[in-house]
Amino acid sequence: MTEEAFSQAARTYGDMVYRVALHALRNPADAEDVMQTVLLKLFQHPRGFESEAHMKHWLLRVAVNESRRLLRAFWRRTSAPLEEWLETPAPEDSQRAEVFQAVMALERKYRLTIYLYYYEGCTVAETAAVLHAKPSTVQTWLFRAREQLRQSLRENSEEGEAYVRPEIVP
Repeated sequence: MTEEAFSQAARTYGDMVYRVALHALRNPADAEDVMQTVLLKLFQHPRGFESEAHMKHWLLRVAVNESRRLLRAFWRRTSAPLEEWLETPAPEDSQRAEVFQAVMALERKYRLTIYLYYYEGCTVAETAAVLHAKPSTVQTWLFRAREQLRQSLRENSEEGEAYVRPEIVP
């Protein structure tokens, strides 16, 4: 890969890789580490890609794998997880901020599925390939995640906050 092609790919997909890692790890510093690792692997990748879609899929797959590898690390299992994601800047729109907080509170597999499907625009089949799951499993995860979001947002509305229909808006 030429330096120019790499620079273009890093500008185009770097934020996407970071966001996938942040949704998986809930820690901005770890997400930055994963992003750097993924971009290094892209630079060192010996073969070209068939298309932009192939490169995007490869980057998503490597980002998810690196995030999983980091979560399996011994030091992560022995220490308490940091909840730094709560300190990340929330969207300016209060409804989006509420939905973002609800998505970040989901279990990791649901959070990643929602993120890839709604925020990155991946199809069910693409999301399944990235997460190493069957498309029917991804559909089930999407259904369950939507239900959990609906319930979470409904509970917030009962506490005096406005109810927002949980349509995930990037």
